Amino acid sequence: MCQHPRKPSTPGGWLWDPPTTSSSEAELRAVGMSPLLALGLLVAGLCPTVRCLLGGRLGPEIATQEVQHTGPPLDSLRLASSNTAFTFSLYKRLVSKTPNKNVIFSPLSISTALAFLSLGARGTTLTEILEGLKFNLTETPDTEIHRGFRHLLQSLSRPSDELELSVGNAIFVSEGLKLLKKFREDARALYASEAFSTDFQDSAAAEKLINDFVKNRTQGKIVDLVKDLDLHTAMVLVNYIFLKAKWKTPFDPHNTFEAKFHVSKRRRVTVPMMDLEDVEVPYFRDERLACTVVELQYASNDSALFVLPDQGRMEAVEAVLQPETLRGWRHSLRLRWIDNLYLPKFSISSSYNLEAILPQLGVTKVFTNQADLSGITGERNLAVSQVVHKTVLDVTEVGTEAAAATGSKIMLMSGKIGPLTTVSFNRPFLLSVLSKDTQDILFWGKVANPNQA
Repeated sequence: MCQHPRKPSTPGGWLWDPPTTSSSEAELRAVGMSPLLALGLLVAGLCPTVRCLLGGRLGPEIATQEVQHTGPPLDSLRLASSNTAFTFSLYKRLVSKTPNKNVIFSPLSISTALAFLSLGARGTTLTEILEGLKFNLTETPDTEIHRGFRHLLQSLSRPSDELELSVGNAIFVSEGLKLLKKFREDARALYASEAFSTDFQDSAAAEKLINDFVKNRTQGKIVDLVKDLDLHTAMVLVNYIFLKAKWKTPFDPHNTFEAKFHVSKRRRVTVPMMDLEDVEVPYFRDERLACTVVELQYASNDSALFVLPDQGRMEAVEAVLQPETLRGWRHSLRLRWIDNLYLPKFSISSSYNLEAILPQLGVTKVFTNQADLSGITGERNLAVSQVVHKTVLDVTEVGTEAAAATGSKIMLMSGKIGPLTTVSFNRPFLLSVLSKDTQDILFWGKVANPNQA
């Protein structure tokens, strides 16, 4: 376990001891003063299905911290259900803006960041944030929700040789901003947050500080998360999630071949198509919604769920996405022998400014001068100016460089008896990365075009 660093004696540095850090002190320091007007909320996610396992994990100190917040946390299934409802609500807003584009985001990262922000919210501002996350505050008080997120972070922090998963929070705070003791204690105890003093008057240095932090925590995959910081920024909250996993049954790179992907009725693109032959996987054919659902497991037994609507049925499937839909699919999965499962090899990414989208989910006041974030400083002098979310998703074979995984494939006539079962993801499909322990959606997206960056 990393030792907790001491607060630097020079200006800048940590406002309280962070749970862990792997960056040098010089990389995580900025100096100066700034006015107290705006607050930024940044979230970053990364999920490569990767070529190697690095053996890292979320710091175990999250699970072992002694905290004063006692009592039962929000039931994990109820938390997962709320997060699923939030996932689909947000997804429908995102996809409506770009219906024919790739969509990828981490609902877990966004919901954790907003829940973290709500620690300092009061009144209607607090209610809007938590109800926007699809929590019923009549049934579940905010204190129970925060304990639920703490329990979620603890569950995700469990060591595993099969999975690298890192989730964390950080606050970058103007030196002139004095945080309330309760907010500092709750941020650390419930969300294991690190905090760094930052000079937002030197916007270039502040951006570098924040972007270097995120780049470091996501192993270089998420870069330039924040740009053009407002000179009036007083605080920036950051959440990140980083996942690396390998398939339980890997694809054979020698079977990868060039194939056509039907982006639309009239447009096709050539993609590297991976092929899994003679495999038994959880499978469900939903005749009502006209789609096929397949679950591929990682070595850790976490899983990726792939939903393949029939040609022309994507919008109809998207329209009925609800927590019950996902629950029904998962409960209906049965082991099925698949002769050939074709899945494109791809890398997609996204960048969203959510301050324009969250108001559509009812989260409005926090972005206005009516915001009440007095739980952070004791004063009603903060409002959120920016919510940025970036995600990168890579799906590949295990243990193979991309250049060595593409070739020509000659199909042989099969000598098998009886009808063959083939599932080919050669048209737009939905995907989800699910946590085995918490049942939460770590990532959700749509692949409309595997060649689209």
